[in-house]
Amino acid sequence: MLRVFLAHTPEMFDGYYGAGPLAALQRHAEVVRNPGGTVLSGAALAEAARGCQAIVADRATPGTAETFSAAPDLVAFLRVAVDISTIDVTAASAAGVLVTRATPGFVDAVVELALGFMVDLARGVSGYAQAYRRGEEPRGRMGLQLSAATLGIVGYGRIGRRLAEVALALGMRVLVADPRATADDPRIATLPMAELLAQSDIVVCLAISEASTHDLFDAAAFARMKRGARFINLSRGELVDERALEAALDSGQLSGAAMDVGRAPDQRPSAFLARRPDVVATPHVGGMTPEAMEHQAMDTVRQVAALARGEMPDNAVNAAAAHRLARIGVR
Repeated sequence: MLRVFLAHTPEMFDGYYGAGPLAALQRHAEVVRNPGGTVLSGAALAEAARGCQAIVADRATPGTAETFSAAPDLVAFLRVAVDISTIDVTAASAAGVLVTRATPGFVDAVVELALGFMVDLARGVSGYAQAYRRGEEPRGRMGLQLSAATLGIVGYGRIGRRLAEVALALGMRVLVADPRATADDPRIATLPMAELLAQSDIVVCLAISEASTHDLFDAAAFARMKRGARFINLSRGELVDERALEAALDSGQLSGAAMDVGRAPDQRPSAFLARRPDVVATPHVGGMTPEAMEHQAMDTVRQVAALARGEMPDNAVNAAAAHRLARIGVR
């Protein structure tokens, strides 16, 4: 039977794996749990996983060159997330270690959070609630009616498509910008990003993270937006120049922002933005629903089951380079 190291700390296990998938995983492998509450990396991760053929890693656990070089028994590194930006795939390939990822089971969960952000930014819900909790009597302000507003979606992947459907159901005008995709729904306009920014009342960042999209939303991008527009980031922290966002809020160029991601550890929002009264921030919880959690955890269960059968698992990233798979009968 395979030995698998489950890298999740107790907090990450409760939020991103769970007892059901663990029981399923144990039907296919002997499972060794992270012995403490510390996120492991480098040589420490390799040492904790000594004797294990696979590591099942949460999003906070990186796959570094040091880990791959110090883990001679390791055959596969399975990420319980879509994002593998913290896995050194080149180093894994050089060592012959397979890297896999999960499929996006969090689409509806993230879209529902986006909708909550949109309503909050449009109507000031959390600000009023906080004022009442402080014993104040807040004064009402004119809000933005979503059915009369224009939504700009930057990044038209699975989440962007689902968000567009929801926005259309609300009666919103929907614009999308994505160099890799074009909307086939005639109710949605596909525009260059600069034009989208100029026309949108709310802009949602759902672009993929790659070298070309780092600081995609910089001072120039915020300057192109309507004065008083709202901005939402549900993608990755590195896509936004945070100081430029701060300046746009300070100047009134943006009337508010919401974010589930940022440049703090574990992609959480940076505190200097999150504590602002014109910002709605959540601690990277977009995929934290039981349905989303179980979907991605069960992907890794199926991947381990395939390895135990001597088969190549789904969603392999570097199958051609993973020569260590031969040790467990996978060809």
